[in-house]
Amino acid sequence: MSTASARLPEGRYGRSSDERADRKLRVAAVVLGALLLSLVGYFAYHYVVETKISAQVITFEASGNAVQVHLEVHKDSGTDGYCTLRSQAADGSEVGRADFRFDGRATRIDKVVTLRTTAKGTTAELLGCHTG
Repeated sequence: MSTASARLPEGRYGRSSDERADRKLRVAAVVLGALLLSLVGYFAYHYVVETKISAQVITFEASGNAVQVHLEVHKDSGTDGYCTLRSQAADGSEVGRADFRFDGRATRIDKVVTLRTTAKGTTAELLGCHTG
């Protein structure tokens, strides 16, 4: 006497509930992965495209109540904006902060700006540049 198989015949009764659940999980994972990828792409694109002004501090020279900062600014033609600079004292406290505007059609600007300080500054730090 032979023992009957406990498995159902292949293809006769459709997919098992485990196979259906696995398929639903795979579809959900693909949809969520595509959504996440498009979201990362969106933010990356806007980060790169919206950066219309960039700058760097070339040199600086501190005196008793001011810091002379040589800035090199790169921007799109016709874009107006400002860059924020700050200076700190030797103990790390902030002694000066100011915004400097850059307007006009030039795409590259070399400019020496004066940052007024409340005490002798030992640094000149570019905090960032923004359009507007």
